[in-house]
Amino acid sequence: MSSPLVSIVVIGRNEGERLVRCLESVRDIIPPGGEVELVYVDSESTDGSPQVALDFNAKVIVVKPDHPTAAWARNAGWRAASAPFILFLDGDTILDRSFLLDTLNIFDDPKVAVVWGHRREINTKASIYNRILDLEWIYPEGHVAFCGGDAIMRRSVLEEVGGFDEDLIAGEEPELCTRMRSAGYEIKHVDRPMTGHDLAITSFTQYWRRAFRTGHAYAEVSERYKNTPIPIWTSEVKHNFIHGGAMIMLAGLAGLGLLMKSVALMCGPVVLVLALAWRTARRFRWRTTDPKLGFMYGLHSHFQKVPIFLGQLQYFINRKRGRRNRLIEYKEA
Repeated sequence: MSSPLVSIVVIGRNEGERLVRCLESVRDIIPPGGEVELVYVDSESTDGSPQVALDFNAKVIVVKPDHPTAAWARNAGWRAASAPFILFLDGDTILDRSFLLDTLNIFDDPKVAVVWGHRREINTKASIYNRILDLEWIYPEGHVAFCGGDAIMRRSVLEEVGGFDEDLIAGEEPELCTRMRSAGYEIKHVDRPMTGHDLAITSFTQYWRRAFRTGHAYAEVSERYKNTPIPIWTSEVKHNFIHGGAMIMLAGLAGLGLLMKSVALMCGPVVLVLALAWRTARRFRWRTTDPKLGFMYGLHSHFQKVPIFLGQLQYFINRKRGRRNRLIEYKEA
C-alpha cells in the first residue's frame, strides 16, 4: 500500500450495529491499496467491537484509561495514524461517499487546520428528540469558532497544539479549536454533507442526560480558560445559569399556582414560555420550513436550559469538593 493521504480514525464504545454501519460506509470510499488507512479506537467495549473492526481490516487500538473520554480515544487514534490529514468519526456515524474527495483541496490554504461539513440525523422518525436535535447540527458555512466530533484535521497542527485535552469528558472539540485559532489557524465549515448520525435518543432520560452533559462541558471548559487570553464560554455559562434558573422559577410559580388554585399564577408562566418558544422558532426558521417542528425546537431551546443549568452546577460543586465527574453517557449499548 502506498503512503496514505488520509487516516480515518473511528472511535467507539459499545456501538454494536451502529459501528458496523459506520465501517461499511468507510470501506465504500477506500480504494484497493489506496491512499486511506482506517484506525479504530475502542474504549473497553463489551460487545465485541474490536473484532468487528478487525474484520474490516482496521488497525485496532483498545484504550483503558482510568477516566475514559472521547478525547483520550481520538488522541490515541491520530497518534497511531500515519497520514498528514486525519478524518475523525464517531462510531455512530455514516460517512458521505464524496466528502473526502470534495473537501481535501480546501487544505491548500496552509492557514486551514480543520474542515467539517453537515452532520444530520439518519433516524429522525424514531423519536421527537431526534427530530428536534437534528436541527442543532445545521450551521451556516464559512469560518467558524469550532467544529463537531466529525472533522478533517491537519496532523501537523494537532501535533503543534498537543491534540485533544484528555481530561475533558465533553466539549473537547471547541476547546481544541480555541487553541488552534489562538495559534493563528482557521476552522472552516463547508456546505456539503459529511456524515449521517444516529443519536438513538428515544427517551426523556436520554435527552436529559445529554443536555446535562452539555452543561458540564460549558462549565469545565469555561473555568479552564476564564483567566487566559482565550476565554471560551464564559458568557454562555452565565447566561445558562440565568436562563436555567429563570425556567426553574417559572416552573415553581406554575406549581404554586396549581396548589393555590390560582389560574393567573398557574397560566402566566406557561404563556410566557410559549411566547419565548415562538420567538425562538421565528429567529431560527432558517433551520426548518416546518412550523410545528420549529416551535418544538423553540420549546427545546428553553427547556434544555434546566438540565444544562444542573450540569454546570454539579461541575462547580464537584470542583469545590475536589471530585471529578466520570464519563456521562446517554446512549444504550
